[in-house]
Amino acid sequence: MTDRRSHAQRGPTASNRLWAPWRSGYIAGAAKRSRRRRAEKGGTAGGPERSEGRLQEGCIFCDLPAQRRDRANLILRRGRRTFVMLNRYPYNNGHLLVAPNGHVAGLDDLAPAALRELAEEVRDAVSRLRDVMKPDGFNVGLNLGGAAGAGFADHVHFHVVPRWVGDTNFMPVAGEVRVISQRLEETRKALEPAFRAAARRASSRGTGKRRSG
Repeated sequence: MTDRRSHAQRGPTASNRLWAPWRSGYIAGAAKRSRRRRAEKGGTAGGPERSEGRLQEGCIFCDLPAQRRDRANLILRRGRRTFVMLNRYPYNNGHLLVAPNGHVAGLDDLAPAALRELAEEVRDAVSRLRDVMKPDGFNVGLNLGGAAGAGFADHVHFHVVPRWVGDTNFMPVAGEVRVISQRLEETRKALEPAFRAAARRASSRGTGKRRSG
């Protein structure tokens, strides 16, 4: 007998899980690095963590930018208050994450200038992806809170996902598995020049405004 319930109704079962044991090394490594840094600062591994809108150890949106290894960490652009990076576990080719520098959980926690820059970076990310990857459409949004599906609920971030007609094939429909057809390094190399050019244009506009002022 065929189970006609939806994926959400069935819940996680052996038939709709894609086992990825290689991710355990990434997760364990991040946790180990976080514990080591807290110990070096005199904290305890199990103690409370404070964010105060600054940086939060163990959060990829705080840890990765702080490492200053942008190419390895797939960070494409840094603004004054925000940054843009490729999602290491993308829903589709070119899946970008746009986040503020400060560790805050909600949009209402952001200062007006940071909120404005975040919106502008989301807009520009769509523009860069459209220029380089020529998608047919986009999914743009954010998950606020763990119940809404946020993987890092304490650091608000936008998802910008390019979509193409036909990119939903039998794999996610029948097998409930996404197939990503391009390596992350290839995607980064394709997008990086567009983000660099945009940064140079923004810098030159800012210089021109200061001179005219």
